Amino acid sequence: MFKHYFEQMEGVSIYPVFSLLIFFLFFVGLGIYVFFLDKKTEKHMENLPLED
Repeated sequence: MFKHYFEQMEGVSIYPVFSLLIFFLFFVGLGIYVFFLDKKTEKHMENLPLED
């Protein structure tokens, strides 16, 4: 049903590329954030599930 509507729209092929780019950049940014995370903060977050 939706395929018919998307076939009528011009430029709809850019949406999957845009979505993939956002997905990729989010996880690259998250990886960079975790890589440069302060060790003190890392230890604090590591022990959070064990604390009351």
